[in-house]
Amino acid sequence: MTATARVAAQAKVNLLLNVLAREASGYHSIETVFLHIDLADDVRVRITNGSRSLDCTGPALPANGLGSVEQNLAYRAALSYVDAAGWPAGFAIEIEKHIPVGGGLGGGSADAGAVLRALDALSPRPLGAGLLELAGALGSDVPFMAIESPMALAWSRGERMIALAPLESRPAIVIAPEFSVSTADAYGWLATERGSYAPAAALLAPDALATWESAAAIAHNDFERVVAARHPEIAELVDELDSREALIAMMSGSGSTVFGVFNEAPDAAAITRSTQRTAIATRTSERVVRVELER
Repeated sequence: MTATARVAAQAKVNLLLNVLAREASGYHSIETVFLHIDLADDVRVRITNGSRSLDCTGPALPANGLGSVEQNLAYRAALSYVDAAGWPAGFAIEIEKHIPVGGGLGGGSADAGAVLRALDALSPRPLGAGLLELAGALGSDVPFMAIESPMALAWSRGERMIALAPLESRPAIVIAPEFSVSTADAYGWLATERGSYAPAAALLAPDALATWESAAAIAHNDFERVVAARHPEIAELVDELDSREALIAMMSGSGSTVFGVFNEAPDAAAITRSTQRTAIATRTSERVVRVELER
């Protein structure tokens, strides 16, 4: 039987996102708190004798698709694994998309991290900790997606992390507007507003995230104000979730998705009617879904 692995590629939200100093290379240092949510793409990786393929379907797949296979982050993750491990000869990746695309939930990064984890679970010679180096070369969100921690404090370009004890699972709402925000544009808008960047601050103390109440006290996204200034719908959606007694309501990543965390599950249908945008009911995660082997 052909070796196959299946894994839920869980989305992430940022409970904190501070943009710090710009490096000489042009990249920006960040300080962020990643947290998985249960909303996930379904990723299956099958080992082949030499052919290489990627197939994407699902309700969150854009009408115009995801672009070329060669540029897809999950496909590139598989190629990077082959280059590093000298295995496998071929692979077939199937992704069923449920995470809104291009909205700051890390869907592409989640798929890439899932592919790396799946291949390592199937490999006769797993790379183990070496996955992080591959993940870091793919993008700033991918290292978090390649580890088995549901919550982490990350800094630098996102590749340096401290795993955190997960907060108790809470109901959450995710709302993705019909527009996306370019990460490069978001950095540019922030740079224009600031003029210059302050030196990197001291890292957040991990005990600042011991409870949902303490997490709510530090929850912040440097991008939110500058993105909302150009897309007022962001602020309107945050206000809607705040009005529903969200513990935390904010934008994730560089946008445009807005999320809320609640003590009690709100009426997602009522939020959908009020905002005229689909409110996706999910939960924050206390665990990372394990890779399931199908041999």
